[in-house]
Amino acid sequence: MNSTCRSLGILIALSLSTLAGCSDKVGGGTGRVDLPLSVCEPQNGPFSLTIDNPYFPLPVGTQYLYQGVEDGTVIDLTITVLNETKVVNGVTTRVMEERELEDDELIEISRNFFAQAPDGTVCYFGEEVDIYEGGQLASHDGAWLAGNGNRAGILMPGNPEVGMTYQQELATGVAMDRGEIVAVGVPFTAGGITFSDTVLTIDTSPLEPGVQSEKTYARGIGLVFDEPVSLVGMPSL
Repeated sequence: MNSTCRSLGILIALSLSTLAGCSDKVGGGTGRVDLPLSVCEPQNGPFSLTIDNPYFPLPVGTQYLYQGVEDGTVIDLTITVLNETKVVNGVTTRVMEERELEDDELIEISRNFFAQAPDGTVCYFGEEVDIYEGGQLASHDGAWLAGNGNRAGILMPGNPEVGMTYQQELATGVAMDRGEIVAVGVPFTAGGITFSDTVLTIDTSPLEPGVQSEKTYARGIGLVFDEPVSLVGMPSL
C-alpha cells in the first residue's frame, strides 16, 4: 500500500493504564511467530476476490476517508475498493485505489492488488504508483508486482494474534515492509466512534532503518488509523 513508514510523530493515544488493563492481550507472552509467505504463493490457492477478513474487508464500491496532520501539513487520504480486477502472477486480484493529498494538492494515486487465501489471509500482490509534483506526474517510485523474483506478502493474517510478524511485500530494494501485531482489543476512537475489537500493528522496512509506523484495524471496518491519518467517517458504499 505504498507504506512510507512515517516516523512516529503522532502516536496512538494509549495510556499506560489502558495497556495495563489489556495486559493479557498486549506485548506478547507467546513470543514472535514469523508467518510464512507460502500462504500467498499462487500454487497455494484458490484465492478469492471476496475479501471478507473481519479486520480487512474490501466490499466492492466501499470508500474510506482519512485525514491527519503531519509537520503542519494536512493530509487527506481516500481509499476506494473498485469493481475492477487485475491478474498478477497468475492470481486474479481485487483493485483498491488510494488517493493522497497534502494541503489539497494531489501527491499520489496508487492501485493496490489484493486477494484472499483459503485460510482468510489477505495477500498483497503489489501496486501501481503515480507520484505527482506540482500537479504533474513525476515518477512511479514504489511500484512493484508479485512475480519475476518478487513475492506477494501478507496484509492481514486470517487469525491475527499478538506476536505475529509477516512480510507485507517483498520486492528487493523497492518495497520490503514488514508488519508485527503488537496488540489486540485496545480501544481506539476514529470518526466519533470507539472501536474495541481491534488489531494494532507496527510496520518497519529495512529500506528505512529506524523508522516505524502504526496502524489500527477494527473488526467489520478494516483500517481506521494509518499514521498519521485516522478514519473520519464510517465507510460508504
